Amino acid sequence: MRLGGRESGNVEDRRGQGRVGRRIGGGRIVAGGGLGTVVLVVLALLFGVDPGLILSGDGPTPPPYATEGGGPGGEPPPADSARTFVARVLAETEDVWNPLFESIGRNYEEPRLVLYNGVVESGCGTAQAQVGPFYCPGDRRVYLDLGFLGQMQQSLGATGDFAAAYVIAHEVGHHVQNLLGVLSRAEALKGRAGEAEANALQVRVELQADCLAGLWARRAHEARAILEKGDIEEGLNAAAAVGDDRLQRRARGTVQPESFTHGSSAQRVRWFRAGLESGRLEACDTFLTDRL
Repeated sequence: MRLGGRESGNVEDRRGQGRVGRRIGGGRIVAGGGLGTVVLVVLALLFGVDPGLILSGDGPTPPPYATEGGGPGGEPPPADSARTFVARVLAETEDVWNPLFESIGRNYEEPRLVLYNGVVESGCGTAQAQVGPFYCPGDRRVYLDLGFLGQMQQSLGATGDFAAAYVIAHEVGHHVQNLLGVLSRAEALKGRAGEAEANALQVRVELQADCLAGLWARRAHEARAILEKGDIEEGLNAAAAVGDDRLQRRARGTVQPESFTHGSSAQRVRWFRAGLESGRLEACDTFLTDRL
């Protein structure tokens, strides 16, 4: 990727502050962004983690620092290339979504992105690093553990810098959905639905976030030529790597479509490509189509 030099000022670096905090919202972890509850359990099995720890928010954490700062003496966490990359990708999302929202007469409220390791407190609960990247609508923040992201790339084959950017763009896509009211409407519908129907609704939410990630890539490239040879393939590969069917088959050898919460590999690729090829919000309406 050819990222510009601007770094977003909306990155909170909480690495080194991992510690057990109080539960928020009755201890429920909202996994409605990163990888989804079913997929989280699959990844937990892959990585040798007790799934119960992920779903409850309990479990061991690394030794905490004594202060609220990044290091033992309260100093900020040191700059590093991974943080710089994340801050530049987030800046690219801001440079796409601000003018797009303006074009539809809306104000884009830029999300905060929290880097953490071990455990983190969010407006949606206390989360272990094993839950992977996730978005919390309660505090409008994206949460990202860089170590888990690297492990996911190595274990699932989702390699390359654009694959990592796709993950960030997907989570920012959930923020866009939140601002547009999609998440609240979907949650209301899920509250009146049975488990299978609720899962199906969540799949549409996640596929739309994939489409919005593709839309972002298209518009960022048109404006600033960020894509290099092979980047699109990295994004499509990443979308396929986190398909529910592929993860379930790898973890237990069988696939249960009724338990999907993010969509199959083919669906995730299709909707990422839909956003990438069109660059239009209207092309990302996963709720008014019979073909996912």
